[in-house]
Amino acid sequence: MIKHIDHIGIAVKSLDVTLPLYTETLKLELEGIETVESQGVKVAFIMAGNTRLELLEALSPESPIAKFIEKRGEGIHHVALGVEDIEARIKDLKQSGIRMIDDTSRKGAHDADVAFVHPKSTAGVLYELCEQSLSKEEQG
Repeated sequence: MIKHIDHIGIAVKSLDVTLPLYTETLKLELEGIETVESQGVKVAFIMAGNTRLELLEALSPESPIAKFIEKRGEGIHHVALGVEDIEARIKDLKQSGIRMIDDTSRKGAHDADVAFVHPKSTAGVLYELCEQSLSKEEQG
């Protein structure tokens, strides 16, 4: 069902302020920055070994990331699990009694299909199911 950890999403107030920690201090590689209007975020992609970190900056005060930071502060927002056939995974989880935030997938960063699992069903952890349209190598 789960192939791997696709990425870890980290909520930040400002990419401009936070990126130097990752790129200069930690010496991690910045892959790029993308705006995902549908989710109200600007995302910086950083490789940390074989795992991608996604720094998430809110585009507006109404963004889910802005609300998360207001309530909990900056930090780990979600863990994304790489899956195949995301719609089947959503159906399986719902049949197992897991509450979903998204009943069907939607487009996320890197044009991946994504769906979030409600943290009340997963011991307080927000999980994102993520089906990549391209492999990490193909995404470049």
